[in-house]
Amino acid sequence: MQIQHQDDAQQGEFFILNDQGDRIAEFNYIWQGPEKFVANHTWVDDSLRGQGVARKLLDAAVEFARQKHVKIVPICSYVEVMFRRDKSLADVAA
Repeated sequence: MQIQHQDDAQQGEFFILNDQGDRIAEFNYIWQGPEKFVANHTWVDDSLRGQGVARKLLDAAVEFARQKHVKIVPICSYVEVMFRRDKSLADVAA
């Protein structure tokens, strides 16, 4: 299961495709200036639920934020909960 990433000046996404090329998981964000982005949506297909896929997408976004030295604004309920639970994510929380 390979996480792919697309990003431009306004928005981006981390996503996973199945063997047929269908999207089966995604983490979307919108840039709010050069120093932070809003994590606004996380979705995982029912066939992958309970396998930690949403966390893998979040981890990819966190790694991206750390590399870019930017912060993440958690609007998505999943991201918001994970930021509250996992103090190791505090360095990227806006």
